Amino acid sequence: MDIIVAGAGIVGVSCAIWLQRAGHSVTLVDRNGPGTGTSHGNAGVLAAGGVVPVTTPGLLVKAPGMLLSPDAPLFLRWAYLPKLLPFLARYLSHATDAHVRHYARAMGTLLHDSVDQHVALAAGTPAEKFIGREDYCFGYASRQAFDADAYAWGIRRESGVKFEVMDGAAYAAEDPIFGEAFGTVVRCRDHGRISDPGAYVRALAQHFVDEGGTLHITEITDVEVSDGEVTSLKTPEGALTADRIVFALGPWSKRIAHKLGVKVPFESERGYHIELLNPSAMPMNPVMVAAGKFVLTPMDGRIRAAGVVEFGGLDSGPSRAPFDLLRRQVRALLPQVEHDGIVEWMGHRPAPADSLPLIGANGAGGRSYSAFGHQHVGLTGGAKTGRIIADLITGRQPNIDLTPFDPQKHVARQA
Repeated sequence: MDIIVAGAGIVGVSCAIWLQRAGHSVTLVDRNGPGTGTSHGNAGVLAAGGVVPVTTPGLLVKAPGMLLSPDAPLFLRWAYLPKLLPFLARYLSHATDAHVRHYARAMGTLLHDSVDQHVALAAGTPAEKFIGREDYCFGYASRQAFDADAYAWGIRRESGVKFEVMDGAAYAAEDPIFGEAFGTVVRCRDHGRISDPGAYVRALAQHFVDEGGTLHITEITDVEVSDGEVTSLKTPEGALTADRIVFALGPWSKRIAHKLGVKVPFESERGYHIELLNPSAMPMNPVMVAAGKFVLTPMDGRIRAAGVVEFGGLDSGPSRAPFDLLRRQVRALLPQVEHDGIVEWMGHRPAPADSLPLIGANGAGGRSYSAFGHQHVGLTGGAKTGRIIADLITGRQPNIDLTPFDPQKHVARQA
């Protein structure tokens, strides 16, 4: 079949490669080029244990205080609040134990083999060199701080995530860059790291082109829909048509998805990172700094500190306060590390209200497919999502229950 994949982040590129390997003729469409958005700016962790959503019990009580604190990793552009309120109500309604367990069961099936999925995706390509099998660690200032996070670790344990709780001094003996910052460190096994996420996605996209795929840099301005099925994509150069169309536009998916009848409550969750260039020392593993809810990751020639949640829409530029918070936190954590400069970046995560990505056909006719909404785990789940979409389009039944990810689930619920 002739297939268009709209969006060239990790999810879209993965879809394109697996569809190409299945024998289809694939065109990858993106307005800026592969790996230039969220897939460039993430924390670079293959977080196989990412089975706990942001919306955990107690968030509703904590959120107001976090929004008012300059040292909390939650920000809001207050002028955007009127637009945000309907989504926010739905989002916070999922801060229940029942939903956390539902999310953990679903995401566990999608993420548990993430490193192996990326190895299979990149096999025989120049992108292989970016994949590592490092542990993913969580650093807590004290044992009491770790104990306070017992709910999340219980969910991970029930989901089969393998981890080891270590004394901070024992971990520092292996990875001395953090000194005495952590009293307790949790070391998650069977995880991994991408040493340069943007370069990784670009290498995969170049492999796709080298194998005969078409990369088309243009903006999708609209879609044509007939009888509930998409018939073409509108671009400044004209209409693009195909037998099947996959939408992997990340945070820019909402407007088109709603035209296709995918009525998912959806927002852009703005994320930030700073990078220390040519640092004088490197951490051994990626570490989630629990007190600040940001991840410190060793990357090629730099250390990246990525995190922060800000709600402010797609159109506004970056806010200063999240950058300042990350700078303060990194300076306090790594006071002895010298570097040649700091780079700042802000991007958008696609955030459905229930935090579950949309993976599957948008209608009974199977003309178009959704592959977006992975929130904090787009890199982690991107490779497997691409394989699932390729299986669905090719007529093979994926070995995973896709019901929690059904793009039509919200329509059915409203009916």
